[in-house]
Amino acid sequence: MVEIPRPSPTDLLTIGEVVARTGVAASALHFYERKGLIHPERTAGGTRLYPRHVERRIAIIQVAKRLGIPLSEVAEQFETLPSDRMPSLRDWNRLNERWRARLRARQLELERLQEEMTQCIGCGCVSLNACLVMNPGDELGAEGHGARRLLPIADEVPDRTV
Repeated sequence: MVEIPRPSPTDLLTIGEVVARTGVAASALHFYERKGLIHPERTAGGTRLYPRHVERRIAIIQVAKRLGIPLSEVAEQFETLPSDRMPSLRDWNRLNERWRARLRARQLELERLQEEMTQCIGCGCVSLNACLVMNPGDELGAEGHGARRLLPIADEVPDRTV
C-alpha cells in the first residue's frame, strides 16, 4: 500500500490552487493582499505562492463578511495573529471572543431598535411623547400638531396657481 503524504501547513499553493480550494476569485485574493490580509510569497518570476495556512485566513474573511464585520477590523485582528505560520487554537479563540462580544453588542442594539419599531408601527404620529424613534422627548410637539417631519418645506410646496 502506497502512503500518501499529508499536506503540511507550510506547503505552498499556487493562486489557482487557492481559488479552487476556497472558492474565492483570484481578484479577491489580490484585493486581500493589497489590504494586507494575506501575504503570498513570490518566486523570482513574480508568481504568487500562498502558504497553506492562508486558507484559514480566507475562511475567516468570508465569515467576517457574512457577519458584517468590515475588512479594516479583520485586518486589525489579523495583526495579532502570526503571518508566518498557522495560528494556534488559542489565537483563534482570542479572535473569536473579540468578535463574539462585538456581535452580541450588535444583537442587543438590533433588539432595541426592533422594540422601538414595534412601538411605532401603526402609530402614524411622530409627535407623541412615547415615540422613541422619530421624536424622543416629544421635541417636535413644541412646533405644532401632526406629523411635523412629514410636512413639506415651504420652498418645496408646488405652485398650484398655474
